[in-house]
Amino acid sequence: MELGLRGKRAVVTGASRGIGRAIAEVLAEEGCDLVVAARDGKMLSDLAQSLTDKHGVEVRPFAGDLGISAEQTALVEMAGDIDILVNNAGGIPSGGITKIDEETWRKGWELKVFGYINITRAVYPKMVARGKGVIVNVIGEAGESPFADYIAGCSGNAALIAMNKALGLASFKRGVRVVAVNPAATLTDRIETIWRRRAAAEFGDAEQWRRYGDSHPFGRPAESREVADVVAFVASDRASYLSGMGITMGATPPYKASDET
Repeated sequence: MELGLRGKRAVVTGASRGIGRAIAEVLAEEGCDLVVAARDGKMLSDLAQSLTDKHGVEVRPFAGDLGISAEQTALVEMAGDIDILVNNAGGIPSGGITKIDEETWRKGWELKVFGYINITRAVYPKMVARGKGVIVNVIGEAGESPFADYIAGCSGNAALIAMNKALGLASFKRGVRVVAVNPAATLTDRIETIWRRRAAAEFGDAEQWRRYGDSHPFGRPAESREVADVVAFVASDRASYLSGMGITMGATPPYKASDET
């Protein structure tokens, strides 16, 4: 399917690995010029060069901590006028309410929750002024199906889902669409690390981490590319009547809750 994205300008945060990297790759394949942002400058530079070589698009790396307001501002200033913003950066730590201390909780939310909010607040008026633009928030299904031992992440995701809906229902009349993509478990380095930790605690063997994927309601976790393809679709005019809603991908695996919340 031709998505009509060639020549569009996009920002992808959290682009150095996992879902964000896959999104950058798909958008580059579709002909988008990109700004890719993450902490790891070397990985971003390698990604930018690879995408430029393969697809002939302009890719500019932005290395910075998007949990810091000044870095969020610098990213938006560097990117200039864009057609597509993909908020993807952030991995809020797992753990129950007595296990996640205030500093850890706040740090996780500064990057993902306030990172999404602040970058959106900076980009949205520019899109409204131009009368066009798409903001895609890659949030997570855990915001819809919360569980106790990922309480900080579930709560943060739920807040972002509400923000996405509130803004997206108002933005449509101004020419701007705001759409969430909410993947459940997706096979990335991060999810492997989480599942290894869970397997060590539950089974006494971290090498049994794949059991969580096997028990997934869909029979397997999603692949990063599968999430990226959905992001590219909702960012395109093929999804021109989608705003203020989220596309849920998969379902939360039936984790055994920890004994202590």
